[in-house]
Amino acid sequence: MKRSGFCGRTRREFLWQTGAGFTALGLTSLLEQDGFFGRQSVAADGITPWKNPLAPRPPHFEPKAKRVIFLYMYGGPSHVDTFDYKPDMKGMDGRTVQVKTFGRGGHRTKGRIVEPRWSFSQYGECGKWVSDLFPHLATCVDDIAFLHSMTADSPIHGSAMLMMNSGRILSGHPALGSWVNWGLGSVNESLPGFVVMLDPRGGPISGAKNWSSGYMPASYQGTVMRSSGVPILDLTPPADRSASVQRRLLDTLRDYNEDHRAGRYDNSRLAARIASYELAWRMQSEAPEAVDLSQETYETQELYGLHDERTAVFGRQCLLARRLVERGVRFVQIYSGGAHNDDNWDAHTDMEKNHNLHAAETDRPIAGLLKDLKRRSLLEDTLIVWGGEFGRQPTAEYARGTGRDHNSYGFTMWMAGGGVRGGISLGATDELGSRAVEDVLHVRHLHATILHLLGLDPNRLTYFFGGLDNRLVGVEGAQPIWKILA
Repeated sequence: MKRSGFCGRTRREFLWQTGAGFTALGLTSLLEQDGFFGRQSVAADGITPWKNPLAPRPPHFEPKAKRVIFLYMYGGPSHVDTFDYKPDMKGMDGRTVQVKTFGRGGHRTKGRIVEPRWSFSQYGECGKWVSDLFPHLATCVDDIAFLHSMTADSPIHGSAMLMMNSGRILSGHPALGSWVNWGLGSVNESLPGFVVMLDPRGGPISGAKNWSSGYMPASYQGTVMRSSGVPILDLTPPADRSASVQRRLLDTLRDYNEDHRAGRYDNSRLAARIASYELAWRMQSEAPEAVDLSQETYETQELYGLHDERTAVFGRQCLLARRLVERGVRFVQIYSGGAHNDDNWDAHTDMEKNHNLHAAETDRPIAGLLKDLKRRSLLEDTLIVWGGEFGRQPTAEYARGTGRDHNSYGFTMWMAGGGVRGGISLGATDELGSRAVEDVLHVRHLHATILHLLGLDPNRLTYFFGGLDNRLVGVEGAQPIWKILA
């Protein structure tokens, strides 16, 4: 074919770039589905048909939940100041007691009691004791199952966060959201299956390792999405880069032609690359609509606290989470708290200042999310998880002040919706909240419960890597928390 004289390209290339552009991606997909490309979309063996890695998959058994929203309180909220009522601590402020603790300050055998600075009251038909920090969420306790005996393997943020997110204290393993998408796929081909929303003050320690797909393909990793402005960064290339993007697509198709002429039919790489371009194109169209909260009524925006400066950011994220799960996104994780020190729930110095800030930012939006899901009949098959990487000790970390050190020996998380019994509390810590003593639960049990409610057997869901059938719940395995299941 003769050259057109336009930058050394053929006429066919010129017409492709100027006339077809990204609109050809949709046509490419349709033609491929109809078999137009013959043996193009096959796996490495040249025989097995290539499949979209995020195509919906059947669960192991009938699920109670279809989707998950994980409300992650980064830094470690104090259980004895929020939902784990300890009346015996009343009047003990400043007293030195013998109590074994382990946190950032290492192992200790005694400490100075920090009495909770907030009053507790009973709420709901279940009579749950809740701190004054959460007046809005307190009205939802009959829909919530509180887990007061959670434990983890590390009292250090980085490794504890990795455990809460991936089941291991070491990096390199897939996140919970990646396991969910590996097991079930996605029912929306225009949005990511696993979405992460970060606190504007910064990301958590260990960064993207917390939503990495580990040894799984990158298709299963979390996609960071913003609740305002451009929803997904780097999705839309600048105008001066559009030609290079189209050039990469041309190179992809040229690779296929060369493989085809050479008799090489390992075209899974080609199909995956075309699929990634196609997904990017679809997300450019659908993601902006998903984050357009102006479509919501004033009453709904008010329910989430969008008109209050304190709650607007987290409220937008919670409302966006509802819109995303409505559109088929399987797993959404929202971080409250970012960066370091008092920018998150890590209250080492002044407990009142820290928790007053973060509870005020999240209380109303979380309650709004629960109520909004419930009135839309979505709570029954949407699982909500709340908690951080660990709790906090009953004693002070320093000689002065009200700050508490980390506590992985016993802390509180809660779950709601998606097949969970509401209005119950399971497990207990000792009279000071220093460690779990009744119905002791591990992070593995939490993960097993989430997978089970989604219709996945946590001990059968495996991914072969490094000569092992890896599982989220590890080689030890774990049973769901049967006592909280409806």
